[in-house]
Amino acid sequence: MALEITDESFESVVLNSEKPVMVDFWAAWCGPCRMVGPIIEELSADFEGRAIVGKLDVDTNQEFAAKYGVRNIPTVLVFKNGEVVGKQVGVAPKSTYAQALEQHI
Repeated sequence: MALEITDESFESVVLNSEKPVMVDFWAAWCGPCRMVGPIIEELSADFEGRAIVGKLDVDTNQEFAAKYGVRNIPTVLVFKNGEVVGKQVGVAPKSTYAQALEQHI
């Protein structure tokens, strides 16, 4: 199960993580987000123990979406050592997301 990330938990979960972190910026009303959602859930299981995979609802958590310039959703960012090291905007195959995360483990 992908971790639910909020503005309150973002710093501790994402920016201070010793592991790479993938964050799916999404919203419930977004059709393409619903296509990416199951992929993010699978990646969460695939990378368990090696990376953190989470989701941030941009409707209820706008601070970090704005900070990282998320204008279109779904946007998936990969963080390592508190820095953005990967970005995918829009829907992509699972392999694209997996490769983006794998190269930082």
